[in-house]
Amino acid sequence: MDAIRFSDVGYAYPDRPVVSGVCLAFAPGTHAVLTGRNGSGKSTVLAMAAGILAPDSGTVTTQARPAYVIQHIEAPDTMPCTVRQAVEMGRWPHRRGRPLRAADRQVVMDSMERMGITELAGRQLRELSGGQRQRTLIAQGLAQQSPILLLDEPTAGLDAEAHRLIRAAVGDELRRGTTVLEASHDAADIGRADRVVTFESGRVSEGGGRLARR
Repeated sequence: MDAIRFSDVGYAYPDRPVVSGVCLAFAPGTHAVLTGRNGSGKSTVLAMAAGILAPDSGTVTTQARPAYVIQHIEAPDTMPCTVRQAVEMGRWPHRRGRPLRAADRQVVMDSMERMGITELAGRQLRELSGGQRQRTLIAQGLAQQSPILLLDEPTAGLDAEAHRLIRAAVGDELRRGTTVLEASHDAADIGRADRVVTFESGRVSEGGGRLARR
């Protein structure tokens, strides 16, 4: 079974079409990068894989509920949320309404350690730099322990240390058999992938089909 499959998928915003006729399948454990110019449809494809957007045509199927990490965002001043609380949100799919257990808290701690943000655990999100927020969001995604990890420009604008931590975490996930699908413009990140899918004006211009992991 494919980890992620797009079957003749299309999506349009009210003012313009975004993607059309996308047919892609990703085998479990694949590391794939979506690339292309801004506005070419990469983020929309990730959002449909995550179930955030429903396609206007075609179907998107996934092996499991993906962990979806968006690009870092500004935290509203009126939203009180610490780094630890944000990462704990990644355990929601496992909790099913119950309180956090010791095992959940250990996963949260491990995820923060992997992203080098343990010392920030009690800080408010609004107090963080963009790179710190991005590492917090990725720690939240890791805490979900999903077999599918979706990353939207995970290293854009980050310093070398943040970049290193994120790539190390992605490498660890791949060794565990996680399917990783990310959007990126970074040549080094693209070079690490098993498979590169280039989007042009909402269509796959190269890199379609299937590729087994090396």
